[in-house]
Amino acid sequence: MKSNKQRRRELKELQIKRKAKAIALRENSNREKIPTDAVLCHSDLLAPSNSYGVPPFVTRGYYVDIPFQCVDCQKQEVWLATQQQWWYEVAKGNVESGANRCRSCRKIEHDRKVEARRIHLEGLAKKLAMTSTIPE
Repeated sequence: MKSNKQRRRELKELQIKRKAKAIALRENSNREKIPTDAVLCHSDLLAPSNSYGVPPFVTRGYYVDIPFQCVDCQKQEVWLATQQQWWYEVAKGNVESGANRCRSCRKIEHDRKVEARRIHLEGLAKKLAMTSTIPE
């Protein structure tokens, strides 16, 4: 009879073997099918996700360029595979998110948020100054 510790170790070893086998199988099956402009996906670098599904780039094993339309100016853009890799693996972006604004509209939106934050903080400072000057 085995102890729980021994059984857990065996299960962990089996899990590691299964993962290695799945990765090797995926790499072998995708090796000849990968487009020239694709970038390989390293699923171990992705941020943790509570989703039940697996994103298409993980099952495929690589990122491909994705066309999208800017929500602000309606301009057609392309989210490059290298940009996707940076977003998901380096910046640890949510795997369910995607590009929806072009570069110029992202800049405008960023500036709008910075200005709104500045105005909000000024209002809070005025409110705090007014409440601290009122004698009781």
